[in-house]
Amino acid sequence: MSLSTIVKRLQNIMRNDTGINGDAQRIEQIVWLLFLKIYDAKEADWEFMATDAPYRSVIPERLRWRNWAVDRADGQAMTGDALLQFVNNDLFPTLKNLPLDEHATRRQRIVRAAFEDNNNYMKDGILLRQVINVIDEIDFESYEDRHAFGEIYETILKSLQSAGNAGEFYTPRAVTDFMARMLAPKIGERVADFACGTGGFLVSALKLLEPQIRSTEDRELCNASLYGCEKKALPYLLCATNMFLHDVDSPNVFHSNSLARRVQDRGETFDIILMNPPYGGSELEAIRQNFPVEFRSSETADLFMAVILYRLREGGRAAVILPDGFLFGVDGAKRALKEVLFARCNLHTVIRLPRSVFAPYTGITTNILFFDRNGPTRETWFYRLDLPEGYKAFSKTKPMRLEHFAPVMDWWNARRPLVENDVPRAACYAAADIAARDYNLDLCGFPHEEEEILPPAELIARYREERQRLAAALDERLDRILAALGE
Repeated sequence: MSLSTIVKRLQNIMRNDTGINGDAQRIEQIVWLLFLKIYDAKEADWEFMATDAPYRSVIPERLRWRNWAVDRADGQAMTGDALLQFVNNDLFPTLKNLPLDEHATRRQRIVRAAFEDNNNYMKDGILLRQVINVIDEIDFESYEDRHAFGEIYETILKSLQSAGNAGEFYTPRAVTDFMARMLAPKIGERVADFACGTGGFLVSALKLLEPQIRSTEDRELCNASLYGCEKKALPYLLCATNMFLHDVDSPNVFHSNSLARRVQDRGETFDIILMNPPYGGSELEAIRQNFPVEFRSSETADLFMAVILYRLREGGRAAVILPDGFLFGVDGAKRALKEVLFARCNLHTVIRLPRSVFAPYTGITTNILFFDRNGPTRETWFYRLDLPEGYKAFSKTKPMRLEHFAPVMDWWNARRPLVENDVPRAACYAAADIAARDYNLDLCGFPHEEEEILPPAELIARYREERQRLAAALDERLDRILAALGE
């Protein structure tokens, strides 16, 4: 099975359907079909493995992939208007409202959650039949097909980066792999991502845990140790499918908002937290009320940082991607969060990332904060990761790869100050000195260069991001003024 052939065939068919508007909808359409195909393949395994009692699917028989999607070339496969009516008026309404009681398992609950906020966008039933037939060609019982499909799925996830606002759901795999490697999870440790998107961090952790598995008990412990929560429907569906592809049969991933609970209640705590919180967005005032006054921010990333501080277990480790705005902020919630971070945790490393790591979705400059819950911060190392030689920027055709982190990985265990052209590239600062700077963490930054001339679309995007940043800062100051007035 050719990777490029499968993806191109699906894209070419769906471009002819008037109901599909852009890459994000095309991806969503493909993924709910893939979910049902993969879930059906998993159910075949669960049926075979059932010994105590016959396996019973949570999906009604008429809606199981094998009973409506498979074209057996006998002229009986649904197509055209009949297929559209079945999908729109039977399949989706039924799966969105599956009756589940308190005894329902995670693998059962995940079906309803996967369809709650998703839709069928295709309007041509003949084209929909063609898409279904292409997807059904994948044989999940074949090792070659399953391995190849893993690469197809990664291709689909990467395409999110250029799919408008959907790009926020995907963190480049090189970044998630690097962060997971530096935290080095062990079997038995619980790993969490409170805004898990497509599940990239969980998969990166799983890749490091799998070589440690020595028994069935280890496998069960490993799979049960991964925890994810995602607010939006498309990335949640992508994440659930991703977990099934990696043989996590009952994934602990939830379709909900991690911020929609009182943060002081804490809930479960975790040994490892790997996150790229959404930033540049804002939450409703009702959500902000779930946080102590000093942490109430109009910036989503700040609220997630508060959640992390509450839910990182004693002795636990965390790696979190945050924008420059968090590093620079010296008042309001940002300062309060950093003061608590230094008092409760050991912020031992800050990696400054090149601006284009998340291109083309965003040009905001980001950083990785590494900290653990092993006492307060005494000193923090900063390391600026420059672009590889010969690169002016990362791009869709020249994305960041894990080997681009080689300089920082070589430096990690033998830390030393680095200076290039009289500008610090790596340096260590005492916590007291950082506190004296009002917790401004803008250290070992990128040298200022002459302003580059950008294409109009990218220039507009940057101005919009700057406007969002300024609006968030103004909201934060206004909140503090209102709080002081008792309003």
